Amino acid sequence: MAKQIVFYQRSEKIIKAGTTEQRMYIILEGEVEISLSDGNSRIVVAKLKKGDFFGEISLFNNTPRSADAIAAGDVKLAYIDSVEELKAFLLKNPVFAAKMVHILAQRLAKTDEILIGKVSELNRLKVLKDV
Repeated sequence: MAKQIVFYQRSEKIIKAGTTEQRMYIILEGEVEISLSDGNSRIVVAKLKKGDFFGEISLFNNTPRSADAIAAGDVKLAYIDSVEELKAFLLKNPVFAAKMVHILAQRLAKTDEILIGKVSELNRLKVLKDV
């Protein structure tokens, strides 16, 4: 994986929402901001640092990227381009594999929390409409 290293400078876009590519990144140095945009404003939803990863969903699904990833300073990243590469990397790095499972479980729990909130909001609106 040592050959698969890329560098970005402050404010450079690493991932652009809407694009399709199958690549996951691991932060070796620096920080990356993950943000969502509606065209008018940008909201930072996560600030990632050394040892964190992003873009993993693209390895498993061939769907457009859902967020932007922007370098928050000078950044050094390793990248993985296929599920096979990811499997090999995780077998060689069991500590990182355990960390990845934990972080993915946290992200899923957060997504569930947001969905439950939205369902509750829709139900409240339905009750108000029926009154």
